Amino acid sequence: MPISCPNFRTQFPLPQPTRQTNYTPPNLGISPSIFHSNLSSNSANYPSSRCNCRQTISSATAQDYSGTLQFESMDSGNYSKELEVAVKAVHMACLLCQRVQDSLLSKTNEEHVQSKDDDSPVTIAADWSVQATVSWVLSEAFGCESVSIVAEEDVEALSKTDSISILNAVTRTVNGCLAEAPFFGLRAPSTPLTTCEVLKAISRCNSTGGPTGRFWVLDPVDGTLGFVRGDQYAIALALIEDGEPVLGVLGCPNYPMKKEWLSYPYGYHRIISRLTSVSMDKGCVIYARKGSGDGAWMQPLLLDKEKKFVWPNSARQINVSTIDNPALATFCEPVEKGNSSHSFTAGLAHTVGLRNEPLRVYSMVKYAAIARGDAEIFMKFARSGYKEKIWDHAAGVVIIEEAGGVVTDAGGHPLCFSKGIYLEGLDRGIIACSGAALHDKIIRAVDASWNSSGL
Repeated sequence: MPISCPNFRTQFPLPQPTRQTNYTPPNLGISPSIFHSNLSSNSANYPSSRCNCRQTISSATAQDYSGTLQFESMDSGNYSKELEVAVKAVHMACLLCQRVQDSLLSKTNEEHVQSKDDDSPVTIAADWSVQATVSWVLSEAFGCESVSIVAEEDVEALSKTDSISILNAVTRTVNGCLAEAPFFGLRAPSTPLTTCEVLKAISRCNSTGGPTGRFWVLDPVDGTLGFVRGDQYAIALALIEDGEPVLGVLGCPNYPMKKEWLSYPYGYHRIISRLTSVSMDKGCVIYARKGSGDGAWMQPLLLDKEKKFVWPNSARQINVSTIDNPALATFCEPVEKGNSSHSFTAGLAHTVGLRNEPLRVYSMVKYAAIARGDAEIFMKFARSGYKEKIWDHAAGVVIIEEAGGVVTDAGGHPLCFSKGIYLEGLDRGIIACSGAALHDKIIRAVDASWNSSGL
């Protein structure tokens, strides 16, 4: 018997049993609690299109992010409303994910996790709940007919699970999150959403992108493996207009505000917080809009004791590092080895003289690390057959560029977000750096090492 909703065209057949063993549908009801070097000669030849990389090197950000935050607002202008709503939606999604992750880590089994077709994990509550929540918030702010979203999870995937009980759990999670909307200056639903309305919200995330028009790009939980392990992950939301990312928001619930905590696994933070009175970091939301002159900004996640989010929520401006000597730079690389070549990046790091230990973090947190000056280089060279998706990069590219950094493919070309859900035409890999001088050195090293890499 299919699950069907009035005025909703898609019917969802009850799924066939999956191969996962000992699966028990979770009960994830969440009560809506009130809170929880110098430029080389060829750098001038970088493309001068609208996707052109910024080449200004901003001041370093070696400061401790835990200090008193500035109460400043970004100037009004193009996409100012879109940015404010996007930041609030991502902030709400971060709090949702924190609660789901806490619930996940309190379990002794993996009842919250399911394998996708590519064998990567998807968290049942978090992925679809974030997608439904963000879709609903954007639609309320700008109108359903004006909102088109490219997202990683689709409504058909939800229907293939043990659908009724899981859909009910997702609906409870979404309603728990949306009940907090007034604390962000947003309107909450007049009545709790039904399962039909949740499915409808998720179904809006069916855009395939393209070169014209406006659409949002959402990765509800980027770095799912980090999420299920209690480590780093990100919620990434970007707005693309006529094939160009114009704003980006990264929610990093476990990314500490103090740089010194980066050397410790996030699980250590949790233990210290529970056993001592040490005040731990609470994560952050980082955002920027392209070409505004505002730069990139970071705000802390709300504490439990805080009652209301007031835009821009103690935001402060961030900038990339000024380091342009590879010997002094820190580079990020993916933790997962399944879709990237660690051996090539390690060899390349040795070639250019990188001495510091790499910063290995899950997800688009790598983009956040470079934007706020915690690292200088991010390189990703996909294994044969793997295609990069736009939702894994769109938000991060805007943020790094507006913070003063450079992001291109290995040929020095801007990443193309106008060809659908994949980064088509990518030259070998992706290179993000804190400035043009360092970026140029890495590009040269890649060219010199590529033919012998075997990739």
